[in-house]
Amino acid sequence: MPLISVVIPLYNKEPYIDRAINSVLNQTFQEFEVIIVDDGSTDKSACVVESFLDCRVRLIQQENAGVSAARNKGIEEAKSDIIAFLDADDEWMPTFLETIINLRQKYPKAGIYATAYSWFDSNKVITPKHHGIPSASWEGIIENYFSIVSKRSLPVSASSVAIPKKILFEIGMFQPGLWKGEDQDVWGKIALKYHIAYSSTVGSIYYLDATNRSCGRKRLAQEIPFIEIARLQIINRNVNQEQIKDLKLYVGNLEFEFAIHNVLSGNYNQSMMLFRKCEFKYVMPNFLWHAKRFMQKHYKRFRETPSCTRLRR
Repeated sequence: MPLISVVIPLYNKEPYIDRAINSVLNQTFQEFEVIIVDDGSTDKSACVVESFLDCRVRLIQQENAGVSAARNKGIEEAKSDIIAFLDADDEWMPTFLETIINLRQKYPKAGIYATAYSWFDSNKVITPKHHGIPSASWEGIIENYFSIVSKRSLPVSASSVAIPKKILFEIGMFQPGLWKGEDQDVWGKIALKYHIAYSSTVGSIYYLDATNRSCGRKRLAQEIPFIEIARLQIINRNVNQEQIKDLKLYVGNLEFEFAIHNVLSGNYNQSMMLFRKCEFKYVMPNFLWHAKRFMQKHYKRFRETPSCTRLRR
């Protein structure tokens, strides 16, 4: 039996899927299986997968049901008791699985095993820094995940994480039907109950310039279940006192983010419903943060536009 199962959800990633698979096959740790769930791709993604002759690579095809359903299918099919996730347009560094296995051995009671990651965008590689996590070669337990994410820092990505199968079943796996924040929903649910074992050594590369990224979509975004679960945990005082302030701030940030997304997507009824849920003390800081981000984004585009083009406008 493989020591770790790798689950890759796949939907119309023909130009990238071979890079993702090769990054798994080139790992320094080799006792794995690879489960690729083709979620109704309309391109030749499945043909690319079938060209790999390694018996550890398994392709499962299903009708399009979304990334959560694809990941859940992979979880159900996995033979190992720990599952690592990789998006079809990202890649792992060669020592990623070795780092995960080492973390698993050192911290067997953790609920999430994760590494740092880098972004690749416009031929630039950027490694984000996360508040409270040393940037040098460090590994250990993140005891207060919400202290980090409440500061808009996301130390865990969907391509730099591994989770015990029993814990995924315990929290209900990935919520079907969600396309935005479905991964943060899972990390948050687990972090309410378990610690996170983490290595600050970069283990994966997230490609921002890949096509068909969900982060660029403009359509209705439902509030993730974690938000309501966290509210109830706070009300019932089931949260460590040291985490309550950070958890409240994180929930407030999430509510505002989903509301803003729906405004920009033209889903005004949904956005107003979400705005009403936001605690007033979190509204203005969030508004100012999003306004600053908007200005920075459009100023960068302005600077990158040739002056002659700007003049013609």
